[in-house]
Amino acid sequence: MAGNSGPDLGSLLGGLLGGGQGGSGGGGGNILAQLLQSFLGGQSGGNNPLSGLLEGLNKAGLTEQTGSWVGTGDNQPVTGAQVQEALPTDTLQEVADKNGITQEQAANEIAAQLPQVVDKLTPTGQLPTSLDELMKQQNL
Repeated sequence: MAGNSGPDLGSLLGGLLGGGQGGSGGGGGNILAQLLQSFLGGQSGGNNPLSGLLEGLNKAGLTEQTGSWVGTGDNQPVTGAQVQEALPTDTLQEVADKNGITQEQAANEIAAQLPQVVDKLTPTGQLPTSLDELMKQQNL
């Protein structure tokens, strides 16, 4: 309906992930959308859930990996265990519950998709300053 209550993160991430993947209902996009939604307005993300998420990963010692996703070089992988350690337990549990999977499965899915998504959301090597800017960059 009105205003800024929730740009469609699912559509944004589904579009980014959907390209070459045939048919499965976009589980990774849904999980990442829910994860980013949990960082929207809360914690340190403000109106930019991506920066809040990356800040949490950086605090957990994954600065080299996140820097590779935002930058223009090759994307370094992360493991589900690293994601599990970096994210707040309640956030990961909420995402897992919404998808009917375990925290470990959610963390593995996030680890598999996150480098590619962050890379695509930061084509210039810079984090967008807000969710609105992020949506504009992706022509949504």
